[in-house]
Amino acid sequence: MQSLLSSSALLANPCTPAKLAAAASVSVVAPRRSVAAAAAAGGGARCVAVAASSSSPAVTTAEAGEVPATMKAWAYDEYGDGGVLKFNDAAAVPAVGEDQVLVRVAAAALNPVDAKRRAGKFKATDSPLPTVPGYDVAGVVVKTGSQVKGLKEGDEVYGNISEKALEGPKQSGSLAEYTAVEEKLLALKPKGLDFAQAAGLPLAVETAHEGLERAGFSAGKSILILGGAGGVGSLAIQLAKHVYGASKVAATASTPKLELLKTLGADVAIDYTKENFEELPDKYDIVFDAVGQGEKAVKVVKEGGSVVVLTGAVAPPGFRFVVTSDGSVLEKLNPYLESGKVKPLVDPKGPFAFSQVVEAFSYLETGRATGKVVISPIP
Repeated sequence: MQSLLSSSALLANPCTPAKLAAAASVSVVAPRRSVAAAAAAGGGARCVAVAASSSSPAVTTAEAGEVPATMKAWAYDEYGDGGVLKFNDAAAVPAVGEDQVLVRVAAAALNPVDAKRRAGKFKATDSPLPTVPGYDVAGVVVKTGSQVKGLKEGDEVYGNISEKALEGPKQSGSLAEYTAVEEKLLALKPKGLDFAQAAGLPLAVETAHEGLERAGFSAGKSILILGGAGGVGSLAIQLAKHVYGASKVAATASTPKLELLKTLGADVAIDYTKENFEELPDKYDIVFDAVGQGEKAVKVVKEGGSVVVLTGAVAPPGFRFVVTSDGSVLEKLNPYLESGKVKPLVDPKGPFAFSQVVEAFSYLETGRATGKVVISPIP
């Protein structure tokens, strides 16, 4: 992708103190128009100039001309803490490749990988700066590339927009009014879910599903999920119990979240503030470690079992993987989402307004979110 920042095509970003103050006053539940106006004001952060793309996308819809050349977006042009995030009201709308669709973003969600990427934890394999962050998206298709066959303008979709989370993820992500995504990474939004609920699902549910698949999980097996109230953990509980048919699901969380674990499908809820799970007598076929306790996790896995590790140290028989985005996985899981057997879990502090992206990142990085941190609506 052509760099979003070019000395020959800079777009000014007029963010005045008055506009910033207006943005800060917007309620999370404000109607779409007022949130859009606040986002235009800048959300209380610094401003960044982003260039329009000079490439010519292969677009087949009649509505292509109705999409503006620029959009509102959050971006950063250097790695660091949340202070590097800048609001831009004239970012380039990304070009659409032959196998891509352009999505008008209605909602997005944050994941721990967003914060790690912003901090430069994998800068060697990242796409070039500046970056519009965001992997998870839910929205409406407004353009289609010439090779797109299954999606059309007006389709409500959701997905994880970067096929490989750590290897060249999209430079122009979902924290913007528009994002361009390969058709194969998207699925139709589940019926009965709103955009905010759908946006919180893709990366987390794909991670939970891929981890269970790689571990060989199947009906009748037992599993312990470390971090059961988090974005991935809450979905791993539900998939294990309601999709795979686990014989026993145990999960860890803090005291206030134990009842939540049970409502999600956990048979055993372990309070990690009062008990050390590795000292308990039970052993499990699979341990799914979403919090970085792999060295302890191997102590409670049965002989011949597996330990799925998402972060932190790995000890045998543990293994780590990085999720691959795949719209077909979402399509496969849609019936469970539409029936209510698997439910999205949006943190009750959200959804955060588009003007509150910096605050949303700060909250994500406390590590105390329940389920997913969602940004919605996006104007």
